[in-house]
Amino acid sequence: MDAPPASGAPRLPGLLGPSGWLALAAFAVVLFVVFPLCNLVAPPDSAFHISAYWVTLIGKIMCYAMVALAMDLIWGYTGILSLGHGLFFALGGYAFGMYLMRQIGADGQYRVNMPDFMVFLDWKEFPWHWWMSDQFWWCALLVVGVPGLLAFVFGYFAFRSRVKGVYFSIITQALTYAAMLLFFRNATGFGGNNGFTDFKRILGIPITTPEMRMALFAITGAALIGTLLLGRYIVTSKLGRVLTAIRDAESRVMFSGYNTLWYKQFIWTLSAVICGVAGALYVPQVGIINPSEMSPANSIEIAIWVAVGGRGTLIGAVLGAGLVNGAKSWFTVAFPEYWLFFLGLLFIAVTLFMPRGVVGTLQRLRSRRP
Repeated sequence: MDAPPASGAPRLPGLLGPSGWLALAAFAVVLFVVFPLCNLVAPPDSAFHISAYWVTLIGKIMCYAMVALAMDLIWGYTGILSLGHGLFFALGGYAFGMYLMRQIGADGQYRVNMPDFMVFLDWKEFPWHWWMSDQFWWCALLVVGVPGLLAFVFGYFAFRSRVKGVYFSIITQALTYAAMLLFFRNATGFGGNNGFTDFKRILGIPITTPEMRMALFAITGAALIGTLLLGRYIVTSKLGRVLTAIRDAESRVMFSGYNTLWYKQFIWTLSAVICGVAGALYVPQVGIINPSEMSPANSIEIAIWVAVGGRGTLIGAVLGAGLVNGAKSWFTVAFPEYWLFFLGLLFIAVTLFMPRGVVGTLQRLRSRRP
């Protein structure tokens, strides 16, 4: 038998309580059983049928929820506000988009299986960074490796130089803006302002079939659940305690003998990798990726998702991404000219009246109940 912990040693909480596991199981049943049955088995004219529009919309929101979880790990639990996470999301999308574009040329429509924008620009050969882009496994490695490597190099020099606070946020935003300007250029070989679109197949399977759409939907849901469990495992571990201590009083953590550089480096790189995976799942479902995904406004919007849902509460990040993007989908159709005003008003209202977000406010109200 293991020795009992010392009386003064704090006990780390479990991964999920009974209610948490029950809610997660219910979500998995809806995701992997109810949705596929309603989409594939129910006839199109049935009230239980889920259209391709809703499958794509919910899949897109789940990708955004993964990005919000990544942001919450570094901002809510470590105190590092990034205004450049849209860059990592877009890099993962572009890495997988290269594979999807090579599958278009597999029909022999284009010269030397080249994408249409390269044919239009009269390119004779692929750029060096398109090497082996027709291989699924290689592009899957790029989805993880490119955002992770960029985040590791950038984070190492930034954290080593003790850059923090608003200065770190400004630098990440500048990095994202510079990358967006670079990808807008046709000479980079990423389609310029049009980006990648008109995807046809994945692994030889047509991408527009209901079966493939549901497969992508289910994979995205599984990735979201995995990210949530991974985040929960981190924040309830000793690593999570150190990250929270860095957020609250980094100087004291350093005086206690911890090298905070590598803790911040780890969570920063992991957060970028999660965003890259989310971007790779986003592209085949939405059907397009272009440099506008790197715009600073998108990265600021990611921070708003976390603030609305509740910073420092993983489920709050998921809830915030769902609420804001659900409202965005409705507003941009019903009142497209008022969406940005609503978003700004929402952020101001949350900052003034619900500084802990929706989940934090509900927890506070619950704790006041007798």
